[in-house]
Amino acid sequence: MEDKSKPNSHSNGPDMARPPGAVPGPTNPMVTPLLTDHYQFTMSYAYWKAGKHQERAVFDLYFRKNPFGGEYTVFAGLEECIRFIANFKFTEDEISFIRDTLPPSCEDGFFEYLRGIDCSDVELYAISEGSVVFPKVPLLRVEGPVAVVQLLETPFVNLVNYASLVTTNAARHRFVAGKSKLLLEFGLRRAQGPDGGIGASKYCYMGGFDATR
Repeated sequence: MEDKSKPNSHSNGPDMARPPGAVPGPTNPMVTPLLTDHYQFTMSYAYWKAGKHQERAVFDLYFRKNPFGGEYTVFAGLEECIRFIANFKFTEDEISFIRDTLPPSCEDGFFEYLRGIDCSDVELYAISEGSVVFPKVPLLRVEGPVAVVQLLETPFVNLVNYASLVTTNAARHRFVAGKSKLLLEFGLRRAQGPDGGIGASKYCYMGGFDATR
């Protein structure tokens, strides 16, 4: 029998219930399968049209030059990449948008294919986040169906580049300041938008800062 003596409790904010062991989604809600270049969808369509979309492919993510004229880089952004692929799934609205932006000659079967894909058949190998890395050494290796991993290229580069840049800069400041100094990050007002500010705070901490203010 239902007890009506107490009002039902209700928490504010989004429903955070997840299946046990589920990986949370990306920190930024704008990080979806649409966070990519139009070119990547045309490439995936070409693979699908040629019947090669299920062929296995391997991509390495690396960089050619250290930032700031330095001798090293600190790798960051891996957690966001994992969150992204763990929740990779097109919504109906996203598929409708892709259909509108691709040429009308694209066949309906391709959009049915997009509707069913995820990253369950993708394998990701990576250097540990926060590691010191060097040019031309793979940071990530992505293996999976070529049409799927093609769609991961742009978001992975986006998620790793900025994170590694900020973390490396923070590490350089920590090296100069030494271990005894308290370093506080205070860059929100000059950051590239709200997400740039929040992300910078996280990656400054990873690079050796003590806190934000």
